[in-house]
Amino acid sequence: MDQEKIDRINALAKKKRTVGLTDEELAEQKALHREYIAAYRASLRGILDNTVIERPDGTREQLKKNSD
Repeated sequence: MDQEKIDRINALAKKKRTVGLTDEELAEQKALHREYIAAYRASLRGILDNTVIERPDGTREQLKKNSD
């Protein structure tokens, strides 16, 4: 997600706290929030997919996906 969209999320959040949002702005905020969460989850998944556990005996083990 680019910085421009993050700035827009922050601007909408500030406006919501001060004067409120129109229906169009609420829909835009919701869509941007969903996009942000999806990008965050993808980033976290990438980090976890590349995480390795090193045991005291020196062996290395890739993290396994949880079935949940």
